[in-house]
Amino acid sequence: MKKALGLAEDALARGEFPVGCVMVHREKTLVTGARKGTIGDDRNELDHAEMVALRRLIEREGSINHGDVTVFCTMEPCLMCYAALILAGIGKIVYAYEDVMGGGSTCELSRLKPLYKNSSITVVAGVMRTESLNLFQTYFSNPANSYWKNSLLAEYTLAQ
Repeated sequence: MKKALGLAEDALARGEFPVGCVMVHREKTLVTGARKGTIGDDRNELDHAEMVALRRLIEREGSINHGDVTVFCTMEPCLMCYAALILAGIGKIVYAYEDVMGGGSTCELSRLKPLYKNSSITVVAGVMRTESLNLFQTYFSNPANSYWKNSLLAEYTLAQ
């Protein structure tokens, strides 16, 4: 998680939303990703840290069993990222800070279609939460950052 927090700090320093992601296999870092697309004219909702890292994992492929991969994120994966990680066969997600506005990891998989329902993904929440919360508080406290400004997530984060 410390590596993911470092990536989030780097994203924050660039003015991006402070999300970092590290994918680990047997205690070895495979790939990393940081949030892009939250500033300037290139705004997008595709370059989430998890999606960046997942693309890198697929590009480096090989004989790694994705079920043995653990994903460390500074923020709970959104529904898009959570579904992509499930479809990729990732075995475990560990995240620091809950996304009260768009987090997907509390989705009741047993109520979904078989593609997702039969997933055996494990989710662990709140690891190094305080450190991640501090990054998000810094982000939302800066008037220059407009991504999700005045949102439920911003209000929740700043109220802590």
